[in-house]
Amino acid sequence: MSRKRRLTGEAALEAAFSKTDHTPLLEAWGVELSDGMLRLALSHRSFANENGNLPNNERLEFLGDALLGLSVAEQLYRQFPDRSESDISKMRAGVVNMYALAEVARELGMGGNILLGRGEEMTGGADKHSILADSVEAMLGAIYLECGFEVARATVLRIFERKITTAPSTGLTMDWKTVLLEKMSDLKISGDPVYASDVKGPDHDQTFSATVSFDGEVRGTGTGHTKKEAEHHAAREAYRTLSGLNG
Repeated sequence: MSRKRRLTGEAALEAAFSKTDHTPLLEAWGVELSDGMLRLALSHRSFANENGNLPNNERLEFLGDALLGLSVAEQLYRQFPDRSESDISKMRAGVVNMYALAEVARELGMGGNILLGRGEEMTGGADKHSILADSVEAMLGAIYLECGFEVARATVLRIFERKITTAPSTGLTMDWKTVLLEKMSDLKISGDPVYASDVKGPDHDQTFSATVSFDGEVRGTGTGHTKKEAEHHAAREAYRTLSGLNG
């Protein structure tokens, strides 16, 4: 008896896409997209590469990133007229970063809709910060192309409304290491958090990774272009874990 042939190419894409009812996802986003555009927005490069180098969502990410940055920057400019350029720049960084986008992706139920290669699926790719964040940008790029700038901008402002409103207090201006210490004190967790870091890449393009541990366990991880930024993100993740928040 011959073994069943594995689908590849467009057949594999259609089969994988059809396994999931995407109606709840589109309702969460509050938009309508054609099946073709939605498939592209959800096609991670790992899936595309495993199935005959199909088109992936990275070009849509490029568009979505630009749209997101502009829309958030304009809203911060209008919503906080007394803030300096330096302030709103930092506030935007607090709204538009991998961790913030990943939170939004989880709120919208993105993870189970993303088309991933087998390797990414086996290693929890559907809940990785980077993949979730990229998927949000790709969806925004798709919305821009099919629905136009005004609809795409309105979508950004709706799904990022809370983050924009709280940007002055929860952006990168917040000292997450101090916030974590305060939370540990509130919970009567003894000892100080221990940070460990590593760096990869050439001198001109280094990526730092960091962990924060206490009670003998790693409680948060983070990455960044500097050691300080990586530790900042690790502390933020640990704080959210202690607070019972997702992401």
